[in-house]
Amino acid sequence: MPLIRPAAPVTLDAVDLRVLHMPLVSPFTTSFGTETVREVIIVTAETPDGRGWGEVVTQSEPSYSSEYTQGAWDVLTRFLAPALLARRTVAPEEVAGALHHVVGHRMAKAGLELAVIDAALRAENRSVGEYLGAEKDRVPSGVSVGIQSDPRALVAAVGGYLDEGYVRIKIKIKPGRDIAETDAVRSAFPEIPLQVDANSAYTLADADTLAQLDRFGLLLIEQPLQEDDIVDHAALAQQLKTPICLDESITSVKAARDALALGATTVINVKAGRVGGYLEALRIADLCESAGIPVWCGGMLETGIGRAANAALAAHPAFTLPGDVSASARFYTEDIVTEPAVLEDGHVRVPTGPGLGVEVDLDALERFTVARETLRR
Repeated sequence: MPLIRPAAPVTLDAVDLRVLHMPLVSPFTTSFGTETVREVIIVTAETPDGRGWGEVVTQSEPSYSSEYTQGAWDVLTRFLAPALLARRTVAPEEVAGALHHVVGHRMAKAGLELAVIDAALRAENRSVGEYLGAEKDRVPSGVSVGIQSDPRALVAAVGGYLDEGYVRIKIKIKPGRDIAETDAVRSAFPEIPLQVDANSAYTLADADTLAQLDRFGLLLIEQPLQEDDIVDHAALAQQLKTPICLDESITSVKAARDALALGATTVINVKAGRVGGYLEALRIADLCESAGIPVWCGGMLETGIGRAANAALAAHPAFTLPGDVSASARFYTEDIVTEPAVLEDGHVRVPTGPGLGVEVDLDALERFTVARETLRR
């Protein structure tokens, strides 16, 4: 499904970049490690008509991805932002092509693209939801639960999120912290929609261990093997009853098409930052919809900026499974938008105002800023 109506070009006067350090409400542990502070880059596109906001979802270290904050900062300041500023006028649909000469750095490109989308749509008084083809005014909210100290603590954490109203639970697993944890959660909550996320922690040699997860009636096992192990994922899929969902492996619509052709996945997690932007994310969703493949919107501990965009993307009809569009309070005591996302009967509302539909709290933005640079034409 193409865009309902492309956006008009904007004139870029400047690109402002900030690194933020935002404390998490509690440590978030995955197979990659533990985060207590979210380091994130906020992008502002300055135009004669106003500002547009974007978010670069890199982490401080290259653990989840080869991209990381300082690398993104370098490529943004030296190559990507100057390339857009040199064009002076650019439409959102032209951003990817304008940056194509820079290999990789999808998260950095996605942050710039989102800022341009927001600026263009605010000028047109259109919402990102309308632009991306959203058909719902709210989306079901799942929650991602990090690895806890033991199975009992995990059950307690999951119970707390269920009490808050989350409609789907995802627990993080890794070797040695998998079967007992999943068994404990499933035993405590026999009927809940439950899935597990390995974040590439296993190899094909662990197939027998992963097969033990089949008895828990999971929605899916997310990214069990390394991101470039597409053939091994296809082999693993033949040994499991539980559907395999790919996350880190899906870096573009071509990667998604190849994975589906090889039988490496039957569910896809779309993360706009990981694939280079919301327009590429939409192309992947369209591919999945055409192929009859379930798709859902993943999360990267976004601030209210990225969270608003994710809600709009998840409201597209191709997204048939609850995603990780949780309430802001799941991760942050204080967000950088004036009206953070909240949980309402297990759902998060899709903002309907111009652009992203959220306003940035400039005072909070300033408090969390640890580095800043403005690039001009």
